[in-house]
Amino acid sequence: MQLYNTQTRSKEVFTPRIPGQVNMYVCGITAYDLCHIGHARSCVVFDVLVRHLRSQGLAVRFVRNFTDVDDKIIKRANTEGIPPEEVAEKYIAAFHEDMDALGILRADAEPRATAYITPMLELAQRLIDKGHAYATPSGDVYFRVRSFPGYGKLSGRDVEDLRSGARVAPGEEKEDPLDFALWKAAKPGEPMWDSPFGKGRPGWHLECSAMSEGLLDLPLDIHGGGQDLIFPHHENEIAQSEAALGRDFCRFWVHNGFVRINTEKMSKSLGNFITLRDIFAGYLPEVLRFFLVSAHYRSPLDYSREAMDEAEKGIRRVYAALESAAQAVSRTKWSGSALPADIAPEMARLESGFAAAMDDDLNTAAALGHVFGMARLVNRVLEDKTLAKCKDVPDLCRRFLADMAGYAAVLGVFGTDPAEFTARLKTSRMSRKGIDAAKVEALLAERQTARQNKDFARSDAIRDELSALGVEVKDTPAGPEWDVA
Repeated sequence: MQLYNTQTRSKEVFTPRIPGQVNMYVCGITAYDLCHIGHARSCVVFDVLVRHLRSQGLAVRFVRNFTDVDDKIIKRANTEGIPPEEVAEKYIAAFHEDMDALGILRADAEPRATAYITPMLELAQRLIDKGHAYATPSGDVYFRVRSFPGYGKLSGRDVEDLRSGARVAPGEEKEDPLDFALWKAAKPGEPMWDSPFGKGRPGWHLECSAMSEGLLDLPLDIHGGGQDLIFPHHENEIAQSEAALGRDFCRFWVHNGFVRINTEKMSKSLGNFITLRDIFAGYLPEVLRFFLVSAHYRSPLDYSREAMDEAEKGIRRVYAALESAAQAVSRTKWSGSALPADIAPEMARLESGFAAAMDDDLNTAAALGHVFGMARLVNRVLEDKTLAKCKDVPDLCRRFLADMAGYAAVLGVFGTDPAEFTARLKTSRMSRKGIDAAKVEALLAERQTARQNKDFARSDAIRDELSALGVEVKDTPAGPEWDVA
């Protein structure tokens, strides 16, 4: 398998440091608000990576943290009039609820920053003892950026360029404007802990270094997060961890791309900030997950209602093929003819294509292309009156169903019973379009009566009325069937 390593700016063959075992750390949320689609993308990307590595027989130890002490949490606590720890608990619970809906597997460990205060203080002291950090008279502790020669190797930034224009703010006691906080002296009304430097709380960057060192053998095989974390957060993690350890901190740095809303960067100031719960109000969580895996994880992803509608159509096509394949397997009458000789090799090519795409830097977009190829192949066979009767059709369909069960376990989509998914999707689309099922059923009953009475003008008028509501009707020998257009 190849993974793109942000630090080397190239795809590299991924092999664990310890054969058969992978240590992986991903930066989690700061628990002060509901999760948005950017959080969902990061969680889905690394969930798929964990699932794929495990599907290859690797034992993955996966850690994702929660930042539960931070300026933003304190600000939200003051706004809501509740303690900061209550804010964190509230939004960690909301995170789990939203990610469970998306099918995100729980991490093997989900440490909270406040449980690692002592290891953070110990790490800060080690850095001071080695000359990489210093305590100020007021009780702050800063990391000396210039003491670490490798600073900038992840982001590609030059220390001298960073230094140009940088200033020490009035009241700060930094030796250098580039130095960053490891420990912040206490301020009135903020959470605080005792320390050798005085009462205070940890800096954001220090948290992940302490938690990863406490829970995983270093160097990490993989450290992940969004592209926005490359600088300064991950750059600072490298500096403080490697300065303290005297060796490498992480072997592969993996970062997912940004999500844009209607081609614009998502932000509260632009009014295009969209939470997962906003999306779940109109679309199934599985549709959102399918949308998120439909692009390569490093590419920017544009969210829009039109894009979600297309995702809904795409996942529906695959589920329709799964349902047709399951129905074909249950049939009992077959001809003595065999399928054309090119069918099995085509299926094998699509299977190997899926595997190759996933091993090529987790290219889920290309992998899904092979899934659609399989669905088209199965549909082509089942829709051909001659081919559909061939004696080896059940084997082809079982193979497709088995493949898809494996892909569902890795991608986290296509794992629902097809009939159940179709019913959920219909309900979701009805809700989004404001369709009243009882009204539709009443109109269909009236239409059936009109057809029986040969009142075709009334029957056609009702069909037009249903069409205006966003409903399409299909007349079958068993009676009319309807769906959301």
